[in-house]
Amino acid sequence: MPQQPMSSDALPMVTLDPRLGPAAVASDPLSDDARQRVRELGAHVIARYPRSRSALMPLLYLVQAEQGYVSPDGIKLVAEMLNLTTAEVSAVSTFYTMYKRRPCGDYAVGVCTNTLCAILGGDAIFESLKEHLGVGNNGTTPDGKVTLEHIECNAACDYAPVVMVNWEFFDNQTVESAKELVDRLRAGDPPAPTRGAPLRTHMETSKVLAGFADGAVNAGPSAGPASLTGLELARERNESAPAMRQEDGR
Repeated sequence: MPQQPMSSDALPMVTLDPRLGPAAVASDPLSDDARQRVRELGAHVIARYPRSRSALMPLLYLVQAEQGYVSPDGIKLVAEMLNLTTAEVSAVSTFYTMYKRRPCGDYAVGVCTNTLCAILGGDAIFESLKEHLGVGNNGTTPDGKVTLEHIECNAACDYAPVVMVNWEFFDNQTVESAKELVDRLRAGDPPAPTRGAPLRTHMETSKVLAGFADGAVNAGPSAGPASLTGLELARERNESAPAMRQEDGR
């Protein structure tokens, strides 16, 4: 006997992108002032590239710097500025997780739960922060201060487990140190990262990532001892990398 087709009410709702939610489709237009700022700063960005579409990712950051996320209205504006379709812009903004599809807190706290960080405590840190903050993955605290998410890799395995706040490193974290970190963020007392520049808000960081420096790039330490061990050993042994081959194969 043939099966009856399922009604639309019986079909499960599948969300492939956890950043999608009601705010991603709700009407949230850019203000006239914000739109003008994106156009003015965006013109400087576009002028840096021989092809205007190469400015797509920086322009998405400019929109995020104004709204705290990339709204449908922001996608339309970027498409107009670059003479692209909204589908082309959406394809990029939904592919990369650093572009948020709903409002993000002042501080995006990313806990690495990839293999090394996970077994050294990353999983425990993430679970404890969810309980401590009362939010799930990609959830934002009611005060709008912290958005919590798990990250597949923070590219800092030598300091695992690692937590990033607006893409700045907080190394060798524990459950207790991570709780203290988010408490200070919510209290308006952001600590200095282990490495990197002083913390900025998520919107301020987005503007920097769009290509507008804030002058703090060298304000904090960069690579630490664990990252430099191989280099130090090579210097002690007077070792160096092989010379690059010339185009003629030599």
